[in-house]
Amino acid sequence: MQLASHIYEATDIAAVQELYHSNGWTDGLPIVPPTEDAVRACLERVMMTPDQLIGIEPVRGLPILAEKLAINAVMAGCLPMHFPVVVTAWMAMMREEFLMHGATASTGGCAVLVVINGPIREEIGALGSFNALGNSDRATAVIGRAIRLCLINLMDVRPGAIDRSTLGHPGKFSYCVAEDEDDPAWPTLAEQRGLPRDASAVTVMAAGAPRQIMNEWTTRPEEFLETFAAEMRANLRHYSIHPGNYALIIPRQLREHLRAAKWGPRDIAAFIHERARIHRREWADVGKGAVVRDRGDSVYPAMRSADQLLVIAAGGPAGGFGAVIPPWLGDKSHAVTLPIGACVDCEPPPSVKGSVP
Repeated sequence: MQLASHIYEATDIAAVQELYHSNGWTDGLPIVPPTEDAVRACLERVMMTPDQLIGIEPVRGLPILAEKLAINAVMAGCLPMHFPVVVTAWMAMMREEFLMHGATASTGGCAVLVVINGPIREEIGALGSFNALGNSDRATAVIGRAIRLCLINLMDVRPGAIDRSTLGHPGKFSYCVAEDEDDPAWPTLAEQRGLPRDASAVTVMAAGAPRQIMNEWTTRPEEFLETFAAEMRANLRHYSIHPGNYALIIPRQLREHLRAAKWGPRDIAAFIHERARIHRREWADVGKGAVVRDRGDSVYPAMRSADQLLVIAAGGPAGGFGAVIPPWLGDKSHAVTLPIGACVDCEPPPSVKGSVP
């Protein structure tokens, strides 16, 4: 297996780090040296040749090759078993409806949220319980970081270059979560989006930072889900009134109350769609009165339909907490779900020679 990328030599690990930092090839953190053996091992795991075309970014027409993804995955700390998730996430991101260029170049500062479903979670040790949105485990940390390093090095998504974020958020280091699938009666996100439960899958979403909520004073779904809806209404007031994919992170304690009341993801989505909406006049209450004009009575829902809500089971077993993850800019970008290691309604990817910057 012949690699096409340039090979550098360094005297020690400190020299490796300085080489990568001085060239702007990192996210500011130390990297794992991408040796030839490590890169080949990733490619072998997915049975891809170095020059295999993963896809073409639809706005700028940039080809993404398997070798380049593997290099950056190794740099992020990925083992070969993590690489199928990275590849599938990138295939999803390059779908036209995801609008990767807009999401990564915007001043709005979103990050790519990655959600992992199916048996691969257990294979790679991706945990969906304690600290699910933080440093819960090695797999989600390095997979999320690999997505960002690939954006930096393959698409020049660097601050001040393609990335024009005014603020950004910490999810730009790593933003990956595995679902808690311990309850077989609770549909996973991938199931909700049309895939069988026994299929491993990845969902990507152009997402803002998580907004944590807490309601421990009720067991009634209508009441604690109203807290989620209120946080979404706040986002409509404070950030953007454009509807799109919102994600709810619902830990086990709240899911137990939902299950006892015979509520599932569809019931949650229908309730949230009805409650998470504001009148344009409410912008005047948060300093945006100049844009209300004569449309104060216009109603703006957080989602065009209940189907746009991503209901994700994750988090520790105790505490009436949850999180709302807002979209980057409404319908500009749509969440995409793809199976890992399978192709649905697509042609086998071609190969091209050469490499990308």
